[in-house]
Amino acid sequence: HQKACLHVSLTTDESGMVHMAEGVPKTVEAVKQIWRTAAIVCFDVDSTVVSEEGIDVLAAHCGAGEAVAEWTNKAMGGGVPFEVALEERLKLIHPSKQQIADCVAAHPLPFTPGVPELVAALHKRGTKVFLISGGFRQMIAPVAKHLNIPESNIIANNIFFNEDGSYKTFDAEEPTSRSGGKAVAIAKVKAEHGLSPIVMVGDGATDAEACPPADAFVGFGGVVVREKVRALTPWYVTSMADLHAELEAEPAQ
Repeated sequence: HQKACLHVSLTTDESGMVHMAEGVPKTVEAVKQIWRTAAIVCFDVDSTVVSEEGIDVLAAHCGAGEAVAEWTNKAMGGGVPFEVALEERLKLIHPSKQQIADCVAAHPLPFTPGVPELVAALHKRGTKVFLISGGFRQMIAPVAKHLNIPESNIIANNIFFNEDGSYKTFDAEEPTSRSGGKAVAIAKVKAEHGLSPIVMVGDGATDAEACPPADAFVGFGGVVVREKVRALTPWYVTSMADLHAELEAEPAQ
């Protein structure tokens, strides 16, 4: 299969704008062809599979909403290293095990329209689906369960608690706890499963960084449009229905 990402690297200039390196095929059809034949599809979760940012929902539940949302925007827009934003946000939230459980129960993350149907269609085709997120495993597990995605196909940050259930720290060994971590995660998936092509779908700069080793990156703007991210892929969609329809489409002649 033709790769839609060849030796791509993201560079940031003095203004903070992210640029795609030269040598990356710019055709929409190249990306669509890989999407139609994907053996594995990896979805970002926040503002992609679900229509909210899980960490912002948790922050609001814990009374730290506005300050944390600012850090989320900085991280997703590529303005600060992800690991810095993650650590700073967790310092502000300091969530206990009980607070997370209460938040998940009170504020289940709503699916972006079309996601359950798209994941079901991928599964029916035999495509493996993974959730790769800078969010928290404790909040993503219920999402995965609803979509019939096994927990072993979740790669996300993990929160550690003290014996009394209070917040201790996060697992800094998780690849998704730092910038460039989604690329590491996808390389691990590729090595463990030996399947290709692999497509990454997401709304943020951290998702674009995952291609390569992903064979294609599809930008998703159905929840929030990030212009920096739109510039990093030939195929940028604003509806899951576009992705679903393309699974059945005939290749362009």
